[in-house]
Amino acid sequence: MIGRVPANDARAGRIARAAGAYFGIVFGAGFLLGLVRVPLVVPAIGERHAELAEMPFMFVAIVLAARFVLRRFAGVGTRRRWAAVGLVALALLLAAEWLLAVALSGQSVASYVAAKDPVSGAVYLAMLVVFASMPWLLWRAGSRGRPRDGS
Repeated sequence: MIGRVPANDARAGRIARAAGAYFGIVFGAGFLLGLVRVPLVVPAIGERHAELAEMPFMFVAIVLAARFVLRRFAGVGTRRRWAAVGLVALALLLAAEWLLAVALSGQSVASYVAAKDPVSGAVYLAMLVVFASMPWLLWRAGSRGRPRDGS
């Protein structure tokens, strides 16, 4: 066994790397959009409308990031593993957002969540579901017509 990585560890490593890449791309896109939204768009149209206007751009970033990760980490494999990629990336995204919110605003996570606008907050929650499920959804769409492995 010297020099060999057990199969489960190798799969977990691929899932973690794919999730990290997916999270990093989407978080980076959101961070860059936030640099424009907060100082330029929010004063012009308000926080709710600025956040809602950002959502289509985030959707495109999510789809493009998921497509990239599916191509780059094709060895991840099964539907369960692609679902795991999305869920691990979601955990990373929430942790990063909450840590940034606490660090930048001094709020607790609970007060940060409670202060979300009800309309844009609901759309944000829906986008989190889209983010978590996109690797699996695109894998599933791309695997039509190919034999399923059943896992």
